[in-house]
Amino acid sequence: MTLCVLLICSPAVAQEVEVDVELFLAVDVSRSMSPAELEIQRRGYAEALISDQVLAAINGGLLGRVAITYVEWAGEHAQRVVVPWVLLQSDADAQAIADRITAQFDKGLRRTSISGALMYAANDFDENGFNGLRRVIDVSGDGPNNQGRPVALARDATLARGFVINGLPLMTMDALSEIWGIPDLDDYYRNCVIGGPGAFVIPVLSWDQFAGAVKRKLILEIAGISERIISAQYNAPAPYDCLIGEKMWEQNRAYFDIP
Repeated sequence: MTLCVLLICSPAVAQEVEVDVELFLAVDVSRSMSPAELEIQRRGYAEALISDQVLAAINGGLLGRVAITYVEWAGEHAQRVVVPWVLLQSDADAQAIADRITAQFDKGLRRTSISGALMYAANDFDENGFNGLRRVIDVSGDGPNNQGRPVALARDATLARGFVINGLPLMTMDALSEIWGIPDLDDYYRNCVIGGPGAFVIPVLSWDQFAGAVKRKLILEIAGISERIISAQYNAPAPYDCLIGEKMWEQNRAYFDIP
């Protein structure tokens, strides 16, 4: 009798949903980006998610489903959840996620902390309700880390927990990028941000390339294709100074009201 009571009264343990990949989309919304650029980002991700090619990559997986979350980031403790962790396995799922991404367009936030985004992302996988064959953090951004933990240390701590980190450096040029950006941001991401099996970088050189770059990136991440994409336009210095963003902040902090 006691055993029956225990079985009946014990709370049910929620089963994690198995997926091909758990994908954390970390999207830069620092103030070095204009409202128009922030809107381009959201629309670009929405367009990519509902594309036939991305849906085909999902359906072609071992399980045919992925888990995804869309989080905007800026400073060390500035993360904004736009789409909480959700299952993506059908056209309807993709459309619902795209609609949520484009439901409104929020303002940018201050500073640029890639390290803060990485540490937030790594912890956000805990108890998200999914169990992925792979766990991927996808970071987009238009400048180097300038706040919080040094980015290389955050990257190494994240990789030690079994994550893959991919990068989408936004190398578009405008007045603000002249102050806060660096011309070899793709090399910075390659040397200081990404890592793990099959990690890659896809640079975006102009905003009209953005939606296509996001689509390509999502297909690679969902399909689990090991392809390292490196822009041939720049050659990475060796060794690379992963603290360049912090040094630029100190040099340009008179403009601190801008980014």
